[in-house]
Amino acid sequence: MAVTWTVATLERNSSDDGVVVAHWRANDSEGEHSGSSYGTCGFTPDSSSEGFTPYADITEAQAIGWVKDDMGEDAVTALEASIAAQIEESKAPAVAVGVPW
Repeated sequence: MAVTWTVATLERNSSDDGVVVAHWRANDSEGEHSGSSYGTCGFTPDSSSEGFTPYADITEAQAIGWVKDDMGEDAVTALEASIAAQIEESKAPAVAVGVPW
């Protein structure tokens, strides 16, 4: 499967509608096995810049792009590999839990 990225919420400056924090989640699953990661990215918006997007016009795809750009390609690749490792660990756990009775 492929990792699905979502943005749970955005924090913004109420004075200029600039996004200052994105709360994101990355998930993947294979049957009953799943892996995920959650984090935040901080931004310093400039409402006078040519590429500024008003809050009401931001799409989730755009916000996900900001998150991935902020993280960098290597970090995104490492995070997605970590999620895949979580799924593999779930399939064949190195530590078993329970009681024998």
